[in-house]
Amino acid sequence: MSADRLRLSEKLSYGFGDMGYSLPYNMASGFLLLYYVNVVGLPAAAVGTIFLVARLLDAVIDMGVGIAVDRTRSRWGRTRPYFLFTALPYALLSVAVFAVPEGWSQGAQLAYAFVTFKALGILMSFGAIPYTAMMPMMTADRDERLKLSGMRSFGTSVGVVLGTAAVQPILTAFGGEKQPDGYLAAAAMFGVLSLLCILALFRNCRERVVDEAPARFPILPEIGRMLRNRAWVISFLFCFTYFIRFGGMMAITAYFAIEVMRAPWMIGIMLPAVAGTLLLSAFVAPPILARTGIRLGSAGALGLAAALFALLPLLEGAPPLFLAVYVAACLATSITTTAAFTMCAEAVDHHEALHGSRREGLLSAGVSLSTKVGMALGTAGVAFVLAASGYVPDAVSDAAREAIRWTYYGGTVALLLAQVGIVLAWPRAAASRAPHIHLTLEGAA
Repeated sequence: MSADRLRLSEKLSYGFGDMGYSLPYNMASGFLLLYYVNVVGLPAAAVGTIFLVARLLDAVIDMGVGIAVDRTRSRWGRTRPYFLFTALPYALLSVAVFAVPEGWSQGAQLAYAFVTFKALGILMSFGAIPYTAMMPMMTADRDERLKLSGMRSFGTSVGVVLGTAAVQPILTAFGGEKQPDGYLAAAAMFGVLSLLCILALFRNCRERVVDEAPARFPILPEIGRMLRNRAWVISFLFCFTYFIRFGGMMAITAYFAIEVMRAPWMIGIMLPAVAGTLLLSAFVAPPILARTGIRLGSAGALGLAAALFALLPLLEGAPPLFLAVYVAACLATSITTTAAFTMCAEAVDHHEALHGSRREGLLSAGVSLSTKVGMALGTAGVAFVLAASGYVPDAVSDAAREAIRWTYYGGTVALLLAQVGIVLAWPRAAASRAPHIHLTLEGAA
C-alpha cells in the first residue's frame, strides 16, 4: 500500500475522533445556556460573561498546547499521547458541567459553573489541538486529506445529531427542559461514547509525515512566521467567523423555536439539521471542492446559504417550507466545513514552503483558538442579547422575542457574507511541498 493511501479503519477512526471531542462540546453549546439560565436559575448576563472569559483565557492555553505538541517526542508519536491521557478526564468533566449543586448559593454556583466549564475547555485544548495537528502528519496527499476531512465532517455530523436531537427525547423522558436529571443522564451517555471514540483514535491512527525540524525552537519568531503565512491567516479568520455563527446558532436556536416560532418541537429538527447536512456533505463536498477548488467552491456555497437565510423571515407562517429552506441553507454551509479542515492542513504545507518547518501543533493551536473564541463570542453574544432585551423565562416580552428573531436572522446573514470575503483571499496556488519531507511506513500496511 502506498504511504499516502490510508486504510478505511484509520479514516473512520480519525473521523469519529472528532465526534469524541465534539459530542460533549455540542451538547454544551446547544443546551448549557438553557440549563444554566432556565434550570439552575443563573443570570443570563453572568452566564454570558462566564462563556466569554473562559474562552478568552484559552488564548494562552491553546498556544501552549500547540508548542507542546511540536516539542513532543514519544513512542506513541507527537499527537497520540494526548488522546490517551485526556480521554477519561474529558468524559468525566463533560458530565460535571451539567451537575451544578442545587443547594449552593448563586455565587457558589457561578463559581462552580466557571471552574467546570473552564476545565472542560482546557481538556478540549489538550485533545482537539493534537487532533487537528494530526491530519497533515497522516498523509501528504490532498485527495486523501479531502477524504479525511470528509470523514471528520461525518464524525462531526454524528456528534451534532446526538448532541442535539438525542437530547430532547432524553429531557422529555425525565420531565422536560426544566428538570436537571435529564441533562445529567444525557451528558453521562455522551461521556461514555466520547471515551470510546477517543481511545479508538489513539489505537488506529498513525503519523507518517515527519517534520525533521528540532524539537526545541524560539517561540516568538515562530509566531511571527505563522502570522506571515497567508494561508494560515485566512484559515484562522474563516474558522473564527464560522464559529461565531455556529456558537450563536447553537445557543439561540432553542429560544428561537420556543419563543419566535412557538414550536418547541422544531428544536429537534433545526439543531440536528446542521449535523444531518454535514453527514451528506461528508460525501459530496470532497468531489465538489476537488473540482471547484477551496476558494470558489466555499464562496459559492456561502453566498447561496446567505440568500436562503435571508428568505426565512418571510416563511415563518409556513413551518414545513421554513424548515425545507433552512435545511438547504445548512447543506450549503456544511460544504465549507470540509473545506475548513482541508485549509488547516494546507496551511501547514504552505508554512513549510515559506519557512522550512511545519509546526503543526503551533498552527493548529492558532486555529483552535479561533474556534474557541468564535464560539465564546457567539454564545456570549446570545446571552447578552437575552439580558439586554429583558428576557425572563416565565414572562417573555415582545421586545425579547424581536431581539431573538433578528439576532437569529441578521447575525447569520452578516457572518456568512463575511466568510465569503475572507475565503476569496485564499491563496490561489497550492502550497508547494518542501523537498525534505519524508514518509515513514509505520502502520501503512
